[in-house]
Amino acid sequence: MQILPRRRIGAASLALALLGCAAPALSQVIGPSDRPRQTLAAPLSESYPAEAIGHGVTTGGYNQSRWAEVWRAPREAAQRKDVLDRLKYLPLTPDGLVYLTLSGELRLRMNVTTNPDLRESEAQRQDIARIVGGADLHIGEHLRVYGELAHGGISGANIGVPSGNLRNTLVVQQSFADLTGRLANTDVGLRYGRQTFADGPNLLTVPRDNNTIFLTFNGIRGWARTRSVRIDLFDFTVTRNTQGGTGDDLNSDGRRFTGISTGIVLPTHLFGTSKLYLDPFVWRLRNRAAIWGGRSAREERQFYGVHVWGDIGPVNLDWTVNHQAGHFDGRPISAWQAFVAQSYRLGKGRAAPRIGVHADYGSGGGSYGKGRLNAALAPFGNNVYYSYQLYATPTNLIAAAPNLSVQLLPKVRAAIEYQFSWRDSVKDAVYRANGSAFAGTQNVRARKIGETARAQLVWTITPRLSFTGRYEHLQAGGALTQAGFRSSDFVAGWASFRF
Repeated sequence: MQILPRRRIGAASLALALLGCAAPALSQVIGPSDRPRQTLAAPLSESYPAEAIGHGVTTGGYNQSRWAEVWRAPREAAQRKDVLDRLKYLPLTPDGLVYLTLSGELRLRMNVTTNPDLRESEAQRQDIARIVGGADLHIGEHLRVYGELAHGGISGANIGVPSGNLRNTLVVQQSFADLTGRLANTDVGLRYGRQTFADGPNLLTVPRDNNTIFLTFNGIRGWARTRSVRIDLFDFTVTRNTQGGTGDDLNSDGRRFTGISTGIVLPTHLFGTSKLYLDPFVWRLRNRAAIWGGRSAREERQFYGVHVWGDIGPVNLDWTVNHQAGHFDGRPISAWQAFVAQSYRLGKGRAAPRIGVHADYGSGGGSYGKGRLNAALAPFGNNVYYSYQLYATPTNLIAAAPNLSVQLLPKVRAAIEYQFSWRDSVKDAVYRANGSAFAGTQNVRARKIGETARAQLVWTITPRLSFTGRYEHLQAGGALTQAGFRSSDFVAGWASFRF
């Protein structure tokens, strides 16, 4: 069943029309009498906490999903710091109830990977550019239309044939409409169209920022939120990006993702003083061409999980456990995942050093047999969490990594980490970040996958402009080397400008 038309959704015209609306608004001079009334759907004290409503992380005012950002200060002329602040609030009516918010991003990256795909070969160099423009049109208190166009470019050495998520002439990355309101002291909303989705643990569902073009979904999402409880329901198909213009991307790649994500604000008096959230979820992923053990067949997988995260004094924690059931090619599925990460702040203030550790488990086994399938799956998770060489995912994986984060200068923060990785089942393969198996690893009996050292430095030059340097070294273990795979290094420099 297709939720949206198979080919075009008319989003290109929508996004360009929104951008066109900005032209007359840019020429307006906003005086004191033009300042808008404050019109919130509900007072903040009566709404579910903004950081926990399932839109991903907002840092310095910016979010991967630009529609999740809230820009109130630029509405007041005195609060605008430069000309780009003006683009955050462009009133289209005298009362300010109809207004436009523009956003944009230019991101440049150079990645160098030795022994790409962990095979002894010439180093790969990727020169990557992302250009994104978004327009967020608010029509009164209850209706919002969002459109976003993106370009992805990649060149370099030994890059192979890039996918549509890395190279894309022009894509309608997002295009949707929101209808929101308040019913019986509850904030309610409905969204329809192409959209990013980040309502869940980072290792299970994110827009995948490492790609030039985001992972997006097509369909419907609805929600209801009180001050301490929320519930989100969704029914999506996954966008299949090709490399032409805005008319060649498909609204389905054979996967359909449906579910319920919920949230509960836990009492602040727990464990002394805390700020914690409990997020149970039930999801279903149907894939017409799942691959296990070299065999492609239809899979239906259910996820039953809970995510607990937040702060207890100086401790930050992020814990998830989920059980997976269903069937693949008529075979039953029974798999588990557990992600346990926590850090401790060594001092007061946000700039204090933090020490931490994460331990992760994804069950394995049965991929190459005929009985029960025990291999776990992370459907749309952060696929660079374990390695930018893309050598691991939480399938048939046990990983542990201590880490340290330090503020070296007022605008410079550094982090180091050392990760140990093993297989859960030596009769199952080692799996790449994209879920495919390293060929032959299912036939060796060594358990250790490898050790990974990584270091990262982030220089926040201004709130809009940042530079990141990253280095990783993978020392391949027996589970890889005995199947002919090699160690690898990764070094990168990234620059990002957003408004």
